[in-house]
Amino acid sequence: MIGVGERDEIDAPRRRIRRRTRFLAYLAIAGPGLIAANAGNDAGGIATYASAGSQFKYRTLFFMVLVTVGLIVVQEMSARLGAFTGKGLAALIREQFSVRFAALALGCLLLANLGLVVSEFAGIGAALELIGVSRYISVPLAAIGLWALVMFGSYRYAERVFLILSLVFLVYPIAAILGHPNWHDVAVNTVVPHFIASKDFIFLGVALIGTTISPYMQLYTAAGVVDRGIGPDEYRLERMDAVGGAIFGDIIAMFIIIATAAAIGGHGPLTTAKEAAEALKPVAGAGAELLFAVGLLGASALAAAVVPLSTSYAISEAVGVERSVSRRFREARLFLGLFTFQVVAGAAVALTPVNLIRLLIGTQVLQGLITPIVLVFIVTLADRRDVLGPAANGPTFRVVAWASVLAVAALSTLLLAQTVLGWFGIA
Repeated sequence: MIGVGERDEIDAPRRRIRRRTRFLAYLAIAGPGLIAANAGNDAGGIATYASAGSQFKYRTLFFMVLVTVGLIVVQEMSARLGAFTGKGLAALIREQFSVRFAALALGCLLLANLGLVVSEFAGIGAALELIGVSRYISVPLAAIGLWALVMFGSYRYAERVFLILSLVFLVYPIAAILGHPNWHDVAVNTVVPHFIASKDFIFLGVALIGTTISPYMQLYTAAGVVDRGIGPDEYRLERMDAVGGAIFGDIIAMFIIIATAAAIGGHGPLTTAKEAAEALKPVAGAGAELLFAVGLLGASALAAAVVPLSTSYAISEAVGVERSVSRRFREARLFLGLFTFQVVAGAAVALTPVNLIRLLIGTQVLQGLITPIVLVFIVTLADRRDVLGPAANGPTFRVVAWASVLAVAALSTLLLAQTVLGWFGIA
């Protein structure tokens, strides 16, 4: 007879092999879901998460857990729609709903995403300025590199580069450790609600949702699944990518909050990611500042490619023309032309003395307009059996999905209202 202890010793290596196999399997299928979620941790996202830690220390961590649930639900539905229909979200919206609705949403998306592209190139410039490189050198070189990657590479090659850029986000857990946080307070605030009844806390909470669940992420996820050629047979693995990517992306966001909370909690609101990096130096050391700069560079470079790609995918899908990173310019003129225009315009504006804060606020307003519309489209499409057949949302998932989406839509509308009223000095 084999004792319990002996059986555990025999099973332990098998369990380790199974865990290693599952991890390697995830790495093999990691793609659109992980890339989209990490792109959400862009320059604006880093500034928002850092401001949360600086203003309210660890109090927003439980809120981020709730946001993660919403992101998982939305990303999973987007990936499922792409895999089971072979079409991106914009194409499905055009087919299933009014063309006018689709045109309105895509028009706002183009303007909002163009503003985001400017902020991403500004983030690249700000990151390299922290180590002494002029933005007049770094921004044009980054623009040329990202443009060439998409213009002359295949989807698979571009995806590998995006995944490598995603590894940069691992610097934030290290930066958090260098800040020596109170891990007991971190754990308590993560599992127990610590909300504050103040306008600033509510506004920041809405901003956290807006920067974590952005329409371009869902558009890119569905389009990336289609461009990668993932169908119903491969969806089980793609679901791991979508869900795992959402969890990974939000864990990184929480580490950004922890890093700034530990180092400069109580400092007050921050306006840029560069400001967060500079504020860490006297408290957590030059190492933390450098890690934040590296993370800002990788995050901005990733989003500077993903954001314009999501716009190009969406508009090309809506028009019904060829759209793929693997195509040459003569085969996908609109798709690659739109991408080129956004990269050139974004880099050029980032080199001017533009007021980035006003630009980001304007972008937030447009995001607030289109986020509820796009999310309602996604859930409605995922509910329809004539679109997904047996893969349509079941009763339980439908309730969870609508609850998540309506909560996000309500808070996005609140952010929009607060921003617009603020222009008139009312809020």
